Amino acid sequence: MVKKEEETCIDKRQRILEAAERSFGLFGYKATTMDQVAKLAGVAKGTIYTFFKNKEELFNEIIDGLITSMRKRAEMAIHEEDSFFDNLHRALYDILDFRREHQLTLKLSQEFREIGTNNAKAALERLENMIVKFIERHLQIAVDKGEIVQVDPHLTAFIMLQLYIALIYKWEEREQPLSREEIAQLFQRYLVLGLEPRAAG
Repeated sequence: MVKKEEETCIDKRQRILEAAERSFGLFGYKATTMDQVAKLAGVAKGTIYTFFKNKEELFNEIIDGLITSMRKRAEMAIHEEDSFFDNLHRALYDILDFRREHQLTLKLSQEFREIGTNNAKAALERLENMIVKFIERHLQIAVDKGEIVQVDPHLTAFIMLQLYIALIYKWEEREQPLSREEIAQLFQRYLVLGLEPRAAG
């Protein structure tokens, strides 16, 4: 009986999280209410407060899950037999593609642009920080292996991410979207050549 009650609790908590993610994705952080979440989850409003003390805590739990999913997707793109640059291009493209296709991140970006909600801004910054740390870690590994020249990993990671954001998001706001292959070629031209170790002359 206890086990069944535990399973019901876990099930309710998961339903609340899924409903909240849908609600935040549809309405944004500011316009989402606990009443909406309760209705979507099919639970009483008071049930939500047995798991989460407020909307902010519920929202942060969802962002934690999103960060975990993005990190897993990035790690899956890393293949030991491939070069540092091939791995990084694939991982960055996959992460940003995931972010572009995910309803919640799209809505948060829109909400921040239009009304500047602090919680939306903080969530987007957390997602960006995760990506920068991921790139930074792999840059340091590549430096240690001698695959690339000595660089400031944190600054270089930031530059790489901003270049990708420009190529994937900003460019297509003005022109025809670039293909994955075109982005890889530009990555090679603007970043790879500057990071590759020079042969001793």
